[in-house]
Amino acid sequence: MIRILGIDPGSQLTGYGIIELQSNRLSCITSGHIRTKAADLAGRLQQIFTALDNIVTEYTPHEVAVESVFVYRNVDSALKLGQARGAAITSVAMHSLPVIEYAPSEIKKAVVGRGNATKPQVQHMIKAILNLQGKQQADAADALAVAICHANSRNALRPTGRLAGRGGRWRLKGIS
Repeated sequence: MIRILGIDPGSQLTGYGIIELQSNRLSCITSGHIRTKAADLAGRLQQIFTALDNIVTEYTPHEVAVESVFVYRNVDSALKLGQARGAAITSVAMHSLPVIEYAPSEIKKAVVGRGNATKPQVQHMIKAILNLQGKQQADAADALAVAICHANSRNALRPTGRLAGRGGRWRLKGIS
């Protein structure tokens, strides 16, 4: 059984989702979002870091997948997103968890079958794949999609060297 934490970073809303992969079956453990309330960016980054630290401590995932930065029309937004990703990655790295990044189009293709899928399409497929009831919050659904993308890709990563085994746990090759 492998527990995967998916993260959809954002400076105001960071989605998270944890799934379990057992044999070829996926199940949702939890999902939600971290809504930052601090007025300044530093405070929001600290809230992301602390919340993810608490989530990792409570749910003990084995691997982490995060959406990579894509180019925004607004440079300031891209910089803030990058900083939110940095806070998220640092938080889980403090637990010595491997972190793998996936492009938004790669995530959408893994879940919907098309790299240009819309948010409602991703939400619909997340509900179907994980047999979830009710409406899924967009950032939480996106985070679950990141986790599912990794679950589908993780076996292919071992031969390429992007993941290296150590003591029954996986880590990024070259990262201690």
